[in-house]
Order: sequence, then C-alpha cells, then structure tokens
Amino acid sequence: MKVAYVFATAGQTIDYVLGDMILPQLEAGAHGADVVGMFFFHDNTYALREDDPLGRRLADVAAEQEILLMLCDQCASRRGLAEFDHTDEHGRDHYEPTDTVEGATVGCFPDLYAALGEVGVDQVITL
Repeated sequence: MKVAYVFATAGQTIDYVLGDMILPQLEAGAHGADVVGMFFFHDNTYALREDDPLGRRLADVAAEQEILLMLCDQCASRRGLAEFDHTDEHGRDHYEPTDTVEGATVGCFPDLYAALGEVGVDQVITL
C-alpha cells in the first residue's frame, strides 16, 4: 500500500508521532506501508530546516526511499523557509525552498496532487 502523510496538527505531532514513531520504522524498513510523500503545514515546516536533526533524518530516509518532502508554500514563506520565485500563467505564485534540508520542495495542493499522482497513492493520512 502506498501512503502519504499530511502533517497539519501543531504541537507534538512532528517530534512525537513522526520523530518517535513513523521515522524510526522507516529507518528500520519496518513501517508496513510504502510512504511516497509527506506534506508539512504551519509550524511543522520547521522540521525541514537544514539544521534540524529531525529534518536531516527525514532527508536521508526520503533520499533512500524516494519520499516526497513538500512544505506548504505559504506556510514556508511566512517562516523564512521559501522565497517567491515567479507567478505562472494561471496567476499562481511559485516559491523556492531556502535553508531547508536537501530534497525539500515547496508547493500548494495542485503541486502535491501532481507529484503524488505520478506515483499513485492508496491512502492519505492527516496527522
């Protein structure tokens, strides 16, 4: 089964649920599902800062297992983790990640849908 996680809840979700539960299983190859993407909202975007230990672990696992790491573009921009790049022909603003771990991307729902649609997802889990 292919799953994607959306981290929308602030608080201990990132450190506890991702850092202490999901990530150790992914690192051990024992998660039980093929994780194809993770999308980060609000302060959860801070987990992908280049100097964050959790972010470095995530980047390593994502590179090994081909997991998409995407930050909400507006959330990342407001937290200094993305900079405006351009506006496309549909009037959508595009951003580039800044000061984030290797492989992190930024986008909005259409970008997430496009990326996950390419790999196929059986279930999206929101935490």
